[in-house]
Order: sequence, then structure tokens, then C-alpha cells
Amino acid sequence: MAGKVFFSVTMSLDGFIAPESLEDLMGKQWVELQRWIFPQRFFRENLKLGGGGEEGRDNDIVRETHLRTGASVMGKRMFDAGEKAWPEEAPFHTPIFVVTHEKRDPWERPGGTIFHFVNDGIETALDRAREAAGDRDVRIAGGGATILEYVNAGLIDEFSIALSPVLFGSGIRLFEGVDAGRVALEPVRAEPSPRVTHLTYTVRER
Repeated sequence: MAGKVFFSVTMSLDGFIAPESLEDLMGKQWVELQRWIFPQRFFRENLKLGGGGEEGRDNDIVRETHLRTGASVMGKRMFDAGEKAWPEEAPFHTPIFVVTHEKRDPWERPGGTIFHFVNDGIETALDRAREAAGDRDVRIAGGGATILEYVNAGLIDEFSIALSPVLFGSGIRLFEGVDAGRVALEPVRAEPSPRVTHLTYTVRER
């Protein structure tokens, strides 16, 4: 049985998930947005940042999201930013399918992450990710434009947002340009924590 297609992101209260400029992607504003995840034990272990870390519902959600993911899809912009920032052992440990116009051989990293470059569209990337994931889920990792393409194509089953108490003012909005006329949401759960509020929705065609 095929798994779900989902995305999971952190979003500011005013609807942004990243700064506009790649140069600012690891800057102060982005760090504030993601501050909730850095102390979590599973996050620290997965990136080999040392022992310790917080446990609790935030940590459980980080772990559950990682373990349900059998393969991921990401856009070229996210890959370009991550290629410079990820450690040698990239934190995915699964196949990644990068939607791009570039032709490039697969790039294998220690720990089981293999980046495959797909230059014939989002549906082909998803088909390949589904095959690689088996009965686990496929995560649309980002960035915002890639997530939106999958939402507007009716290819997302579910998504989760960690709503962070931060205001951006400008940047990349998660739902900028969404085809709201064809997308309907059904709430699954809302889980507040001391740092963020986790919101989960299923997606269906309106």
C-alpha cells in the first residue's frame, strides 16, 4: 500500500517560511523561526550535534516526521542552499529527488542520502519518490514554490505546520499563489507546545 504525500514546515505568524534571499537563509530571522527545533534531542542526534537535548511532544513530532519519510522531493533552490549548509552526512538518510532543469548524475552522501536530479517535471519526481519510498510516505521537503506546485496539482494528501511566534514582514509565503478554488482543508489536530503550535490538515479537492 502506497504511503501519503505530505509536507511539514515551520511558518511565521504572518505566513512566511523563508527569507527571500538565499544569502539570508541561515541568518538571524530564519534562526528565530526555527528556534524550536534546534534543542530537540532527535534533531541533535540526527545531525550529530552531540548528546543531550529536549524531549517531549516537539521532539516526538520531529522523530515521527523523519521516520515516516521513505523518500523526499525538493526544488533546486532548496537543494542549492542545502548543498552549502548540510554536513557531509546529510540529515535525510533516504533518497531525495531534486526537481531541476539541470542534468546531473546522482550524488551520494554518507549515511544513505542519495540525491537524484529529475528534469522532466514534478509528477515524474513524485512517481520516482513513491517507488523509492515503498509503503512509507513521501515528503515534499520544499522550498515554498515546489510545495505550492504540488498543492496546486492536487498531489498533497496531508500537511503539518509548526506555527512559530515570529513575524517576518517579507519573504517567501507558503501559500502565495495557491489555487484556493480547488483546494479544501480538513483539520486533523492542533497541538500547542511551549515553543510552537503544530497544525495538521488533510487536503482534498474542493
